[in-house]
Amino acid sequence: MEFPHESALPRKIVSLPWVYMLRCGDGSLYTGVAKDVSARLKQHQDGKGARYTRAHLPVELAWSKECDTWSEGLKEEIRIKRLDREAKERIVNGN
Repeated sequence: MEFPHESALPRKIVSLPWVYMLRCGDGSLYTGVAKDVSARLKQHQDGKGARYTRAHLPVELAWSKECDTWSEGLKEEIRIKRLDREAKERIVNGN
């Protein structure tokens, strides 16, 4: 039996995770992680995201960062969630 050359095999498209922060309608910040930030943002905006964002509409993307692995993304999400508001605002403002 012959096998096709490796380069002829279809490749799985790997999407890296993104950590993101949303600015909610009341000014609060929500932090999450997703492989497709645009699609996840739409879910939040449509009221189909997290319970927190459903209660604090409208939302807009305030900041995002691509991570190398899903594990790294989850760790970064947890790290940011533990920060106080002032520190989160510094991240959003690029400081």
